Amino acid sequence: MTTDKKYDAIVVGGGHNGLVAATYLAKSGKSVLLLEGAAELGGATTSVRPFPEYDARLSRYSYLVSLLPDQIVADLGINFKTLERSIASYTPYAKGGKDAGLLISQNWDERTAVNFQELTGSAVEGAAWQKFYNEIADLAVRIAPSMLQPLKTSAELKSEIGLDNTWNYLMERPIGEVIQERFSDDIVRGVVLTDALIGTFVSAQDLQANRCFLYHLIGNGSGQWRVPQGGMGALVIELNRVATSHGVEIKLNSRVTGIESDQIGVAVTTSSGQKYVAKDLLFAGAPQTLAKLRGLPAPESLEGSQMKINMLLSRLPKLKSGIDPKLAFAGTFHINESYSQLDNAYKTANEGGIPSDLPLEMYCHTLTDPTILSPELSQKGFHTLTLFGLHTPAALFDNDPEGAKNAAKKAAIESLNQYLEEPIESVLAVCNDGSLAIEAKSPLDLETDLGLPRGNIFHRDLDFPFIDGTEPTELKWGSETSDKHIFLAGAGARRGGGVSGIAGHNAAMAALAND
Repeated sequence: MTTDKKYDAIVVGGGHNGLVAATYLAKSGKSVLLLEGAAELGGATTSVRPFPEYDARLSRYSYLVSLLPDQIVADLGINFKTLERSIASYTPYAKGGKDAGLLISQNWDERTAVNFQELTGSAVEGAAWQKFYNEIADLAVRIAPSMLQPLKTSAELKSEIGLDNTWNYLMERPIGEVIQERFSDDIVRGVVLTDALIGTFVSAQDLQANRCFLYHLIGNGSGQWRVPQGGMGALVIELNRVATSHGVEIKLNSRVTGIESDQIGVAVTTSSGQKYVAKDLLFAGAPQTLAKLRGLPAPESLEGSQMKINMLLSRLPKLKSGIDPKLAFAGTFHINESYSQLDNAYKTANEGGIPSDLPLEMYCHTLTDPTILSPELSQKGFHTLTLFGLHTPAALFDNDPEGAKNAAKKAAIESLNQYLEEPIESVLAVCNDGSLAIEAKSPLDLETDLGLPRGNIFHRDLDFPFIDGTEPTELKWGSETSDKHIFLAGAGARRGGGVSGIAGHNAAMAALAND
């Protein structure tokens, strides 16, 4: 059945990008229908109670915010707050038979300087760290505004930014080569490299790592990874509010199964047989899914490469280094992520094995924002812990999905326990059935649960945020496709990826320019 109403735009996908795109269009006076295949909005930015007997709402998939621009928050009137973490990271290590750790504050201070001195034996590495990240910060401030502007060529953007040396080593030389040149210590090198590898299965010598690094460090002009107050679900609730307040019509349980287009517009069919028509279609899912729906070849890309493990703890565990766990877990907790360990893990995974000493990143949401726990759990000292395992590509899970996931979870726990005074299992909350409050998600789970192709959290290979003139489709906003009425509004768009809303904004701008 086809509805009589023709919309100005149909948005497919009710995650943060789809909601941002729909709201911008509705604010501009367009009639907008948003179709979401699931029973609730949010996509990867949902909060759930994975352990029903405990009143703890975890950000199951996406969990921190870096790229969401202040401009989008202001434009749409989003009442959403992110909280700064005072600690940037902590990296435990053993040296000379002694357990210690590298604690790095969000802003360089004397404590951080002392930690660098203790690890490396001099002030040289700390000075190199400050110089490198000051250069990155300068570039971030200058490049961030361009993310919400029409695409520029590499030459135009390089000239506009005016930081030729920083541009050259971030855009044109392998980040691994740059890190080895700028830093001497294996652990320090690894802490820098991690931002180039999260969710990206490549070596440090691949420019795809540079792109991942760039997106992690330029967010909102500061690059700070901030904690969403109330969890990611709070962002979804607020985006739903602003979208509906501007007249966006939202239909849940409306999975799109077909797309047709002609010179005047598009028509989409849902799994229930309902058909809707509009002038433009903004697709906030993966470009591979869009291609399939249009009967086109799907773009190839790297497969996802991360384990996601969520835990509820009855209390924080003690560390062998003796540091207060409230400090250690307040920022990003790095485990087995020295440069050489990351390199070895990549080689092992590339040969088809689950790395021993699995590289991990963790953080504790509740140390910064306890509101995702009930007051009762907070008073008892409960905490959440989110773990992100690197270099676990989807191919490792194909032959035996559950067996491989259990093996990877076991490897992750063993990696973590190397640095704990007491095993993490001893402080995990216990569920009513006697099981421990821990859940693991592999790249294959992310594909099943969220439609991420092979679990790729970026949907496809990241691009630099500029064009070089050889693109097959004329790109002004990075959202355009081969059909003038169809736009990419999700992470797979140019300048997509991350919890940013940038792709949604840019798709809306492209559609408005199509009038």
